[in-house]
Amino acid sequence: MTITGFLIREIEQKDNPQLAKVVRDVIVEMGAPTVGTAYEDKATDQMFETYQEERTKYFVVEHNNEVVGGGGIAPLSGTDGSICELQKMYFLPIARGRGLGAQMIEKCLSYAKVFGFKTCYLETLPYMKAARKLYTKNGFTNISGPMGNTGHYSCDVWMTKEL
Repeated sequence: MTITGFLIREIEQKDNPQLAKVVRDVIVEMGAPTVGTAYEDKATDQMFETYQEERTKYFVVEHNNEVVGGGGIAPLSGTDGSICELQKMYFLPIARGRGLGAQMIEKCLSYAKVFGFKTCYLETLPYMKAARKLYTKNGFTNISGPMGNTGHYSCDVWMTKEL
């Protein structure tokens, strides 16, 4: 899928270092905590390997042969298997405001449906206003508390969407 020089494609092992840097750079840029978030997740350094599990899928956004964003889905840990989580969706400034976020969500949720999930869950932070607006525009609604066991205790905005 291409938008004016941007390509959304499945993650490859060679993407791991660039993607880990994207995730951590965006977290720092947004002033988010580096503990209790994806910043410190072991999976952040091994994204390709993490998303080789059953019922998972991860995509990167590429621009000029550089990874500038990504997003994926996986079963939500600690639930009955009918709920997936939209995970590690981070875009560098060059990739924002171009419709790529909506395309990423659409791509991830289409796989979520194929994998048989009934609900998609996500966590974010209150001051990530553009991300929250994007999620709301794409049918996610706020819920009153966390679901599952993500380990992201610093995230305090929780949203779901029925698939």
